[in-house]
Parts: sequence; structure tokens; C-alpha cells
Amino acid sequence: MIAVTAQDLYGEATYFSKSSIDKSWMEGNRELSPDQRKRIEENLKKASEKTFVLIFNRNESIWKEERELAAPGQGGGWGNFMGTAMGGEKYKDMSSNTFTEQRDMMGKTFLVKDDLPQLEWVITGESRKIGNYTAIKATAVKNNDALDMSAFRRRGRDEEKKKEEGETGNLLDMIEKDDTITVTAWFTPEIPVQHGPAEYGGLPGLILELNANGTTMLCSKIVLNPEDQEEIKPATKGDVIGLEDYNTTFQQKMEEMAKRFRGRGRGRN
Repeated sequence: MIAVTAQDLYGEATYFSKSSIDKSWMEGNRELSPDQRKRIEENLKKASEKTFVLIFNRNESIWKEERELAAPGQGGGWGNFMGTAMGGEKYKDMSSNTFTEQRDMMGKTFLVKDDLPQLEWVITGESRKIGNYTAIKATAVKNNDALDMSAFRRRGRDEEKKKEEGETGNLLDMIEKDDTITVTAWFTPEIPVQHGPAEYGGLPGLILELNANGTTMLCSKIVLNPEDQEEIKPATKGDVIGLEDYNTTFQQKMEEMAKRFRGRGRGRN
């Protein structure tokens, strides 16, 4: 196919994201009824499968989730809190290697502004077709974000038992995460922009597929230069904060919530 040029380029790429979720904690749990287990598995499936849209021009992009309208009585709750606290629309400026993301945490709006992760991509030369585009494979090692939920996994049984016998009583003692991961991307030079899904980018072509931490994001549709184009600009509402400071604040709020829940549990007993 004929490659497009980056000048005056505008595109909308749709991605399907699927994450593998550890459900081993439900095995042998006698407190869960069959109906409860079924509801949990259905909710986990919904949480692990999402659709996103990447809207981009030559230097800027917006990454946002396509959300379904919740039925009456299904809004709010823990899932809604995690979704809004962990990220909304992500604006990226590749010319300055920065991002802006609006996040809501317990009724307060933050505007997270920081540098994009700079990855040392290794282009392997391996190629394959993704849709109508030729994609080239690249890999990189990335430091895990402190709050990247896809990086966490349940501890091994022996380690878990040691933690249970410890004195911390921390809710996070049941899980662990690696400090770094290997990211695999497939990009196409036929769309010469450095954009990609989520926080990823920096390759000489649009990333069509990305695999990291058990999550695969695959581009299923691309529309270039349509007549109707959305404005690409960052959010402006919220208290400006850096990513590290935001993560620290979030972890503090999570610890406060865990203490309250533990207190309620002791009260019921």
C-alpha cells in the first residue's frame, strides 16, 4: 500500500485491550457461593476487556477508553473509583515527550503532568501483516509504574504464608510485582508518527500491537484524515501534580481505606 506522510496527518485508531487476570485466589475459597463466583468472574472479564481510541496528528495524541453507558444503579463503586483514579484521557505531546492526564480521586480532580517514559527500543527486523499494514517488531525494557495494576501478581504460597505470619497486616502483603518488564511492540512505518497506545510511543511508525504485563492492545481499525476531526488538546481542570507525587497520594488513600475496611471487619466479628 502507499505510505502516508506525516504532514497534516490526522488519524483515529481503535484498539481492543485484553488482560490476563490471576483468579487463583478464588480456588478453594469456601466463603464464595457459586453465584458469587460467577458474578466475580463476569466482572473480572469486563474489567480485562476494553476498547480504546487513539486520536492523533503529527505530534499530539489523545488516548481514551470507549465506555458503555452504565445501567441505573450500576454506577459508582470500587470499579468506578479505580477507573477514575488510575486515569482518564491521556494527552501526549511527542515533540516535548510529555503527557497530561486528568484523574479523579475521592471527589478531588488532579491534572497529572509529567515526562513520557523514554524506552530504549530494539528493532528486531521481524515483520508481519496486521490488517493491511506491514508491522515491524521492537522490544524494550520498561520500569514498572508504582501503580500499574497489571504488574501485580499473587505471591507464591510460601511467601504468602510468611507475610500472613508477619506483623504488618498490610492488604498489599498478598501481592508482589516486578520492577521491570519487557515490552513488545509491532509498529508500521507506513503511518509515520511516533504514537502508540497508552503511554507508549517513540518508534518510527504507529504502534499497531503492544504486549506488556499480560496485556495485549491490538489495533482493529484505522481511519486517516476523515472529514470530521476532533480537536486534540490536553485537559485543563484540576490541581497540577507530578506522577510520583500522585502515586504517593493514591497509595496513602488506599492504606486509609484498607484500615477502615479492616476496622469494619473486626466490628462485625
